[in-house]
Amino acid sequence: MQNRKRFCFWRSCPSLVFSALICCLTALVLSSTASAKDKVDLLVTGGTVVTMDAQRRVIEDGAVAIRGDSIVAVGPRAEIESRFEAAQTIDAHGALVMPGLINGHAHAAMSLFRGLADDLALDEWLQKYIFPAEARNVTPDFVEWGTRLGVLEMLRGGITTYADMYYFEDVVARVTKDAGMRGVLGETIIDFPAPDNKTPGEALAYTQKYLNQWKGDPLIIAAVAPHSIYTCSEKTLQDAATLARRNGAPILIHIAEAQFELEQSREKHGATPVAYLERAGILGPDVIGAHCIWVDQADIATLAHFNVGCINNPSSNMKTAAGVMPVPEMLAAGEPIGLATDGAASNNNQDMFEEMDLAAKLQKIARMNPRALPEKQVVEMATINGARALHLEKIIGSLETGKKADLILVDIGAPHATPMYDVYSELVYALKASDVRTVVIAGNIVMRDRRMLTLDEKEILAKAEEYKKKVTSSLAVAPVSGAPNSSSH
Repeated sequence: MQNRKRFCFWRSCPSLVFSALICCLTALVLSSTASAKDKVDLLVTGGTVVTMDAQRRVIEDGAVAIRGDSIVAVGPRAEIESRFEAAQTIDAHGALVMPGLINGHAHAAMSLFRGLADDLALDEWLQKYIFPAEARNVTPDFVEWGTRLGVLEMLRGGITTYADMYYFEDVVARVTKDAGMRGVLGETIIDFPAPDNKTPGEALAYTQKYLNQWKGDPLIIAAVAPHSIYTCSEKTLQDAATLARRNGAPILIHIAEAQFELEQSREKHGATPVAYLERAGILGPDVIGAHCIWVDQADIATLAHFNVGCINNPSSNMKTAAGVMPVPEMLAAGEPIGLATDGAASNNNQDMFEEMDLAAKLQKIARMNPRALPEKQVVEMATINGARALHLEKIIGSLETGKKADLILVDIGAPHATPMYDVYSELVYALKASDVRTVVIAGNIVMRDRRMLTLDEKEILAKAEEYKKKVTSSLAVAPVSGAPNSSSH
């Protein structure tokens, strides 16, 4: 009897049966659609995505999907959210989402010498202050805390990759790795006694161990850094280049930084610094040259021919009156040009937003041409072209599927950033390092909403104050004469 009643009910209410079936089918479809979404580790959604890809796409209300250390998709938010679900999401509304900035030349540990000596000629600055300070203070512990301070400042300002030249570079590598940052880190080789190695032979042996230690690391690229043609003999330059090429490591070197270097090279070698390095067999697509200021058209053609990455350091070069890099001519020749801060002892900060601003304005005033270096080219120098200069454009420098997930969120709601008509103009002329909100490197969040997650900021700043007292005390005694053992310029 009970079964008969149920049968009669369903026969008498066919619309209810149909509605129930529709609800069930809808639930099944929605469940199937949800389960069909690809799983990712991180979604960055809702910001203006500045991709710096080949088309230079700027996606309003965009999103980036990240799995592991790599980008799996970039596109409009609605599209990305319909395809992916993530374990973690970053809301990027009110921000630019862009590739992490690339600092192509730095001496991170020298942050502890910030403001030690200013407004001096280069020779006086080096001989009376920097050389003595390094001789008396540079130890593994100094390098550790100086690098922590430099890396902290860089990360806060949206720098996700940097190239470094200094001493005890294995310490620099460890600190950089612990901070979750990407680095191309070169051990300095010179002909004079240095804080870590007293002879070129010792430096080469040390560097080989250093290269072995970091080979294959996902964040750290160990490099060989013969300082310059005026601190290294031709044999030392060639031995360093041979070591690097035997190990497949990059070569970092200062090239044509100062007028005295050009004059000495012509007098001693009968050639410009670039021509001399070509003759010595040093130049190649594995070389990253800092400064490249005192170059002529033949030099520019040579650098482009060998695909040498050249790094512009506008603040440092202006402050030491070193000169102006001929950036437009080098870009026209197809030269990969990056941007950098140099060391905080000669700058005095690690602010790539300031470098972008000055890079553009310096070329304009030097040539009395407001179009000499447009803002888009400057942003390219800080991102994708900076990656090309470090020979890393296949893995970083733009937000594209398959590349490493190195990106930053930059707030655009402050008075100095409002209104925004053009993202490239905003980045070069309006935004500041302090506008950086969040930093992601290799898919890991290292700073979120301006809170550092991988470094103890309070401890680092306290240590910097301790070292200020030590450095000041060390320089209170008689100067060290003839101590040309610095990689600081």
